[in-house]
Amino acid sequence: MNNNDIYVSLDIGTSTVKVLIGEMTGDSLNVIGIGKADSNGLKKGSIVDIDETVRSIRNAVEQAERMVGSKVQSVIVGVTGNHIQLHPCHGVVAVSSDNREIGDDDITRVMEAAQVMPIAPEREIIDVIHHEFIVDGLEGINDPRGMVGVRLEMKGIVITGSKTILHNLERCVEKAGLEIADICLTPLALGSVALTSDEKNLGVALVDIGGGTTKVAVFDQGILIDTFVLPIGGNHITKDISIGLRTTTDHAESIKLKYGHAFIDHASNEEGFLVQKMNGSGDETISQQDLAYIIEPRIAEILELINEEIRRNGFLELPGGYILTGGVAAMEGILDLAQHELNNNVRVAIPDYIGVREPQYTTCVGLIKFAYRNVRIQGRDFGVAIAPEMSNGQGHQKKNKVKAEKNPNRGGVTKKVKQLFDSFFD
Repeated sequence: MNNNDIYVSLDIGTSTVKVLIGEMTGDSLNVIGIGKADSNGLKKGSIVDIDETVRSIRNAVEQAERMVGSKVQSVIVGVTGNHIQLHPCHGVVAVSSDNREIGDDDITRVMEAAQVMPIAPEREIIDVIHHEFIVDGLEGINDPRGMVGVRLEMKGIVITGSKTILHNLERCVEKAGLEIADICLTPLALGSVALTSDEKNLGVALVDIGGGTTKVAVFDQGILIDTFVLPIGGNHITKDISIGLRTTTDHAESIKLKYGHAFIDHASNEEGFLVQKMNGSGDETISQQDLAYIIEPRIAEILELINEEIRRNGFLELPGGYILTGGVAAMEGILDLAQHELNNNVRVAIPDYIGVREPQYTTCVGLIKFAYRNVRIQGRDFGVAIAPEMSNGQGHQKKNKVKAEKNPNRGGVTKKVKQLFDSFFD
């Protein structure tokens, strides 16, 4: 795989659909385009309206396309949910080359061998993730290519999901005019950018608090060992505010984002803001602390449910603590409340890239970085991610990889998008 590749990630959430276009240079990611649109076709993380979901995907993709002047052709899609199952796997093959040097073909064959297991007819294999390769008994190898050996083994996990849910997801993406380059398990993608190696080895819980759901993944000894989804998230906070202040859902969401505070003790009681009442009954002035009295109990409930479910699954200690991400993790005071409620080390994971320095974009960044690393190990090729620069608003389809240096009319995608980011994000 070449060092300079363009990838596009698609994060379909209950509240928003987000698209990120990134250029990988070695192991470094340069964000060159982002798009975001309201999500109207999902409920509690599940697709309930394909047409609305397709419309949301198109809106987000079009925003990102305008930033780079190119048409998106294929995307990396994240998948999660309680239908996901992790199956330990082990594959063994003989090295095929005459000189016994391990190559891409050996990697492919050992990963195929690891997938040979009984799978229920209603389930489908999403991916195979290696934990380690073993060459002639030598364990702990991350990438055995170029090594010499006779026997190659792989230990890892096979990820399966519900055929129905996966096919509905694929249908939405395809109806939006996109190809699926890869489907990645969202917790693994998040873990690749939100967690340090020490945290993964010690034992850590990664908590992604979104609009309709809260996704939790537990890592230990460097690997993902459990993941689950709770059907509660930021939309429940918005609904509480709407009911408590007798205002519309849209206005409740607006004041939550602008004035919301998760910890009553640290919320301000001095400056007030207007709340628009429903049915024209007049406005009311309340303080940030008044709002915190509505928000804190709901977030505390979410944190309590997370802690209870983790303990119920047998994880009594997490030396690495809890790592929060997702849109709700950006709320002021949530770190203090989480430390108080969970009685453990807590931090908020934020991607450190221009234009996406918010927890809500952690999944998009993670999907690109995880998929890029995964295809290098597996020796796969994603093919076309975006088409050449659009002319008169129309994308020109091309079957070769898009490279800025091969198209003299591009004028440099990275340079042009940098100017856009300078305007919008400085």
